[in-house]
Amino acid sequence: MLPHGKGKYLWSDGTVYEGDWEGGKMTGKGKIFWPSQAKYEGDFSGGYIHGFGTFLGCDSSIYVGSLNMNSPHGIGRKQYPNSDVYEGCWKEAIREGSGRYVWSNGNMYIGNWKNGTMSGRGVMKWVDGSLFDGFWSNGLRNGSGIYRFADGSYYSGTWSKGLKDGLGTFYPAGCNLQGNEEKRKKEPSRSLSAGSEEQETPSVKRSFSDKISSRFLRNSRKFSDKTTLLDDERGCTNIVDESCVTSHDSYDGQIDCPDNQALAYEREYMQGVLIKERIRNVSKSSHRTKQRLKFAKEVKRSSFGDIFKGQRSYYLMLSLQLGIRYTVGKITPVPMREVRSSDFGSQARIRMYFPRKGSKLTPPHKSINFYWKDYCPMVFRNLRELFKLNAADYMMSICGDEGLRELSSPGKSGSLFYLSQDDRFVIKTLKKSELKVLLKMLPKYYIHVKAHDNTLITKFFGAHRISLKHGKKIRFVVMGNMFCTELRIHRRYDLKGSTHGRCTNKDDIDESTTLKDLDLAYEFHMDKSLRESLFRQLSLDSAFLESQQIIDYSLLLGLHFRAPEHLKSFLESQDSLDKSGSTSPAADGSISGELSIPPQGLVLVTHEPESVSHAPGPHIRGSTLKAHSIGNKEVDLLLPGTGRLRVQLGVNMPAQANHKLVQTETASAEIELFEVYDVVLYLGIIDILQEYNVKKKLEHRFKSLKFDPLSISVVEPKAYSKRFISFLEKIFPRDR
Repeated sequence: MLPHGKGKYLWSDGTVYEGDWEGGKMTGKGKIFWPSQAKYEGDFSGGYIHGFGTFLGCDSSIYVGSLNMNSPHGIGRKQYPNSDVYEGCWKEAIREGSGRYVWSNGNMYIGNWKNGTMSGRGVMKWVDGSLFDGFWSNGLRNGSGIYRFADGSYYSGTWSKGLKDGLGTFYPAGCNLQGNEEKRKKEPSRSLSAGSEEQETPSVKRSFSDKISSRFLRNSRKFSDKTTLLDDERGCTNIVDESCVTSHDSYDGQIDCPDNQALAYEREYMQGVLIKERIRNVSKSSHRTKQRLKFAKEVKRSSFGDIFKGQRSYYLMLSLQLGIRYTVGKITPVPMREVRSSDFGSQARIRMYFPRKGSKLTPPHKSINFYWKDYCPMVFRNLRELFKLNAADYMMSICGDEGLRELSSPGKSGSLFYLSQDDRFVIKTLKKSELKVLLKMLPKYYIHVKAHDNTLITKFFGAHRISLKHGKKIRFVVMGNMFCTELRIHRRYDLKGSTHGRCTNKDDIDESTTLKDLDLAYEFHMDKSLRESLFRQLSLDSAFLESQQIIDYSLLLGLHFRAPEHLKSFLESQDSLDKSGSTSPAADGSISGELSIPPQGLVLVTHEPESVSHAPGPHIRGSTLKAHSIGNKEVDLLLPGTGRLRVQLGVNMPAQANHKLVQTETASAEIELFEVYDVVLYLGIIDILQEYNVKKKLEHRFKSLKFDPLSISVVEPKAYSKRFISFLEKIFPRDR
């Protein structure tokens, strides 16, 4: 009584199916025609369009490729009604993964997609020869990249929401971009991102033909219209020849300037506004004529001493993920309880051997054989709970499929740094002495962070050790990333309150450089109540570190600048800047009308819990601060074009930065000029694992070499704490 085998079925609405049937359902090869003139020919399974086939929409769109449950899913090619063409990966009828989009006017994009928009690493080329190779987010340039103008000039820098934002260098025409010699394969790569559009739930009363065709008809015109809009906006479209495709996870390019090209322009932007430019003679400095391009979110393969070289660094990442997944999974089912003194003892360890072939307790893996040790698992489990960190989120962030990103060390410690795929956590390798200090101070640290929700001291989430053959041991700690924010951090400062060796060579400064005390040329003026809260907590935290005999710690300060209103006249689209190598927004891909410059600076509004994000992260713990300017009420920070941010201690703190300008030699020394910027501050206390006794040994060493130990911060904890607070009071002065 059920259709089975080959046959033809005609619905009352005029829909026709011809093909294979099995158990009353369309299964196998077949064709289906709708009254709207749409048709499909290809594979069916269980009554659904499923497999490989060709769909012709009623709007003249054509899709050829893989399908799953009536939706494009997998690898496929779609031609839109306006002749745009996309070839690549799909997920539930949404462009997702790697793919190539060609607009009808010849503009092209090859790279990663997420939720139907360009996101991740990608290359775009315009028909006039302009090219951009870098990172994207939600269809806009966002992150590090290189822009090649049609005349052959280059700009290497960072973008935020489609606008230049941060430091960059402009190279006039005549410089040569040298990329990887080997061309990349043109096959779409595996998608590394997730996200999809929810599938429509079919109604029981709808006809079968409506259920099948609705998905195609609903998405076909929507995608075509959306890509047409992107093409009009110019900054969200276009792609490059396949010969320009680079690997999405690494780029090894150089900009080479010939001897006859002597000048380059180091520029700084704020939300698309050019605020600073420095002309540099590149021919006089051989190491600067071949500048290696750095991308902030790329994997950098470096070495860790003589232990991990090349591929072994990859093995370390795998071992970290395996060990953390094992220990967190082992401790999480244990019922929550208060920590005991035994939880801090030398026996509070989890040890496990991870052979490559696996064992009864461990899975097989692709790393090398290693021994794993987890320190004080119950203590760190409770700390993660204190910091409102869910165990599943913690494991997914660090142990997810996208892996960890290796970063270069911002200091001279030689430590190896990893960043989780969602930027929430930093993993740092430790010296044996640093791990001893951490474990020694852990009982008091636990009490301190439990008593003070707003502590600025580094948040620790776990301490571990990996042991290899021949006795090689790597110790590391998992910390919160205080710069995990949707705002771009334009400046980073490591402040100790010292002057000896606390400056950075200007030629070595780029977007990722962490500057030092003598590089800071700003004073920050804050709301009275915000400042009082800040210094109250700084005093408590420094007193705690003093009690633990800790010195040489730093205040890590991150600044997000907002472009001043009066600098609108200095937009790069002006003809005056074109003469120095820049071009108009239409020519370099900028989007007119999207400048997010606040008309009234930073705006504080009364806190509304339902209006701000409470997504899990390193900043979820901590109370909302009160501001004196609006009657000592809890406040949010309102940023046009960004959203509403909760103001916490060390997070999203608004301030006004007064910048003292350096006078030229011809200017009068008596005149002092200041520039004023609206800034958002992010700050915390780091490097808290240096004990005073260790510094004592250095003091004797420097005395024997006839150095002044006081000039290099070799001071007692009490004196160090006093000097640290005194220095911060100077850069955060009280308003009169």
